Amino acid sequence: MAYDLEEQEQIATLKAWWKDYGHYLLGAVIAVSLTGAGWLGWRNWQAGQAQAASAQYEALVRAAQGGELKAMREAGAALAENYSGTVYASLGALAAARTLFERGDLKGARAQLQWVLERGASDELKDLARLRLAAVLLDEKGYDEALKLMEAKPAAPLEPQYQVMKGDLLLAKNQPAEARAAYRAALDKAGGSEAFRASIQLRLDALGG
Repeated sequence: MAYDLEEQEQIATLKAWWKDYGHYLLGAVIAVSLTGAGWLGWRNWQAGQAQAASAQYEALVRAAQGGELKAMREAGAALAENYSGTVYASLGALAAARTLFERGDLKGARAQLQWVLERGASDELKDLARLRLAAVLLDEKGYDEALKLMEAKPAAPLEPQYQVMKGDLLLAKNQPAEARAAYRAALDKAGGSEAFRASIQLRLDALGG
């Protein structure tokens, strides 16, 4: 399932960034024709907030990569408290969840992903959080709860991955026929990535095609 979540996260990040901050680019053009100091001051404040959130996110990522969990948690808490409405807070929670999951802290990973589901900066990032939460639940054997999450309709690029996760969950519940149907649906929706399509086909082959 981890096949191309990084690629999808980059896509979601760009979409969310444009949604939150793309208007700054347009605003910069418009501002040339405006003389209102208040307008420019407000824009500058917003840009400053975005830069500060970005710096805090980078600190979180560095801490996560270095295995400094205390520093990672502190950076994540600062993002959630001071910049909760930005894309960086959501990305920080996703990064923290991944680190915690890799270290076996499923409860901590679940809490981070739940935060994104409740307060995420974009629908795309919420879709990613939902998918990753299902992976945590799969590891915890919370199959029914995870399947309920997979009933949501995600952004189109994530639809095949939702179907694959659904198949993995159904297979874990010893429902091979239903799992096969989910994998076939995933293959039908999969794009041109040969690696992803191959991973789905391997699952189907293991079930007899």
